[in-house]
Amino acid sequence: MNIELSEFLIAVAAGMVRSATPVLYATLGEIITERSGILNVGLEGIMLVGAFTGVAITYQTHSVGLGLVAAMIAGLLLGLFHALLAIYFQANQVGVGIAMTIFGTGLSAYLGMDYVGKQINTLGTFKLPLLSDIPVIGPIFFSHDILVYATFILVPLIAFIINRTRLGLTLRAVGEEPRSAAAAGINVELTRYIATACGAALAGLGGAYLSLAYAQGWSENITAGRGWIAVGLVLFASWNPFRALIGAYLFGGAISLQLRLQAAGLDVSPYLLGMLPYVLVILVLSISTARRKNAPSSVPTALGLPYIPQV
Repeated sequence: MNIELSEFLIAVAAGMVRSATPVLYATLGEIITERSGILNVGLEGIMLVGAFTGVAITYQTHSVGLGLVAAMIAGLLLGLFHALLAIYFQANQVGVGIAMTIFGTGLSAYLGMDYVGKQINTLGTFKLPLLSDIPVIGPIFFSHDILVYATFILVPLIAFIINRTRLGLTLRAVGEEPRSAAAAGINVELTRYIATACGAALAGLGGAYLSLAYAQGWSENITAGRGWIAVGLVLFASWNPFRALIGAYLFGGAISLQLRLQAAGLDVSPYLLGMLPYVLVILVLSISTARRKNAPSSVPTALGLPYIPQV
């Protein structure tokens, strides 16, 4: 293979891993949330608030770590608010999610005006010893930052917890048969509050990754629809963290390829190239949905439905 082409493909693949990371965090968080029966389509707003919070706290404290923690806390609080409306007030969960997106978009844009163009500390990259020296694989997977490496552990960990632990059984029971779960002594509302808060915290962390590692600064609407992509990838993944990883890498690969083609000066409209990742996701979702049409549904039975305790 031509050396230049080989280097180009490795660069695209390495960019794929970085580009996929923020979407992957949000997707994993939404899998946890939806497994409990709560639908949160407000990830776009939560990611935006997380991205802004990460920049603001990092700028004020000069600590990226505090910025990441603050972004998770901001996401967690928004998740609790979503859960309060969906669980206690039994509001329409899709409506609440859309309102959350509008709120997060407006709030982050307003508060973030003073942080556009600000120089901040960013999340540094470091090569993992020995692993980064492996030909091809090393530059692609082991020359990134700590949040990228964390996904390599988080994906199998979440899959293990959901499918192989008592905690995961409780989560799935609440999302499938909340009345039966309650009859077995499980606190359905508390489980859903915790799952929604944890899921939103991961979405907030995904947003912070965008501003503190990927774009390395704040700009209005920095997520560019990634929260909506994460919601769609949950469906593609069938609530499976490993399939979520594949879906996020497909999206990240499309973004990385688009950026590399633009940098190479390809004579194609940048607007058409910018559409590529989103068109790819639509095609993948359409194909995967069509293939599963006659297959048993993996959707949590109680997803999006209010739980009304029996008196």
